[in-house]
Amino acid sequence: MFYRIIRPIVRFIVWLLNGHLHVHGKERLPEGNYILVAPHRTWWEPLLFALAASPREFMFMAKIELFKNPILRFILTHAHAFPVDREHPGPSVLKTPVKGLKDGKLSLIMFPSGTRHSSDLKSGVLVIARLSKKPIVPVVYQGPLTFKGLLLRRGLEVRFGKPVDIKFQGKMTKEKEAAMFKQIEAAWDKLDQEQNPNFHYVAK
Repeated sequence: MFYRIIRPIVRFIVWLLNGHLHVHGKERLPEGNYILVAPHRTWWEPLLFALAASPREFMFMAKIELFKNPILRFILTHAHAFPVDREHPGPSVLKTPVKGLKDGKLSLIMFPSGTRHSSDLKSGVLVIARLSKKPIVPVVYQGPLTFKGLLLRRGLEVRFGKPVDIKFQGKMTKEKEAAMFKQIEAAWDKLDQEQNPNFHYVAK
């Protein structure tokens, strides 16, 4: 209920600050729930992706430090976010999203690189996809990367791709992981080319 209440509020704030959220490729989203994966480019991406893919509701991973504030903890928890200790990740990092996906009510937004300043893909998204048996759907954001750029009302572009056809047969090896990550990265590159081939991400 809280998620459905806060979503139009967030949509209004985005419209008020920028007014230019453009969504492309929504018809490519599969039936049922899925794992939305993106290269992490700015902190407001999860909000934009959740708005762009509505009415589906999403789970989010959030660093555990954010849950120390009781007000923020209440908001995050009721918005389907769950804490992740990046220094000492526990079993809940996998169990919570897998359970949520298997229940079928929620989808998941993940940034395999884990941070806006890293290009190293993590294996967690593959493990979650394998255990939950849910498709991986690529998405990219192109637009302002700073709050100043957001306020200058530069366009916010979100583009969804088709589910990535990843096969999980047999034992997972480093070689298989690398090949799967290449598929995901290739899907992101394709979406960036479709949207604006001149866009280049520079970490801020």
